[in-house]
Amino acid sequence: MRFTKMHGTGNDYIYINCLEEKVENPEELAIKLSDRHFGIGSDGLILICYSEIADAMMRMFNADGSEGEMCGNAIRCVGKYLYDNGIVKNEEISIETLSGIKKIKLKIQNGTAVGARVDMGKAVLKPSLIPVLLDGDNVINRPVEIGGKEHKITCVSIGNPHCVVFVDDVDGLNLSLIGGQFENHPIFPERVNTEFVQVIDSTHIKMRVWERGSGETLACGTGACAAVVASVLCGHCDKGSQVEVLLKGGKLCIEFTDESVFMTGEAKKVFTGEIEI
Repeated sequence: MRFTKMHGTGNDYIYINCLEEKVENPEELAIKLSDRHFGIGSDGLILICYSEIADAMMRMFNADGSEGEMCGNAIRCVGKYLYDNGIVKNEEISIETLSGIKKIKLKIQNGTAVGARVDMGKAVLKPSLIPVLLDGDNVINRPVEIGGKEHKITCVSIGNPHCVVFVDDVDGLNLSLIGGQFENHPIFPERVNTEFVQVIDSTHIKMRVWERGSGETLACGTGACAAVVASVLCGHCDKGSQVEVLLKGGKLCIEFTDESVFMTGEAKKVFTGEIEI
């Protein structure tokens, strides 16, 4: 099977062109290929498939084989793959995902896509739609006990569920311990991606992320969007302004407006290859 390894801000995935390759068990394949010792090594598996309603469909599978609804860093790389391989010749591309159709505007340099701006859609705040098993119209800076400690959480869906926690020192966190406590807490029936955020100023925040099914990753596109939404809702940043999110793998620029959430970042090919499965 032929594959391409790509990354967006250090969030690396294995991309399979299902217009040419047949994948019968993507859940098992994601586990096998994502292993960094016995496989290729990645945060998960991305399938680029035919779509009747968009230029292509993206399916994403975490390193544990679970399927996710959306991946912000991966969708930029899907756009790059489609453009660089001549499958789609336009700089504006529509991608079908489990969380709806997303529109991306590619950044082109010397005939190659190097990044993209993605319209991620509106942020969802209603608890039942995130989902989070708490009452009210939203969950903003609400105290909840997780792992025997009280945390103030803000919950947002950007196509998949996110929980944002503001901290004073994001680098000093023992994320391997507390990340799993958040992911598997019973108030999150579908598990949750958790962003731990340190506010630098009104246009810069620093973030580490624990992704459900993958653990700590170098970056998370939807997580960066959720972090900025939460930063605005909690009064740390201004709505409509461009906020730079600093991650272990690089940076993303996020705009949260009344109409949508927009994410801008890089998309890079690491290598192509062939593997026996």
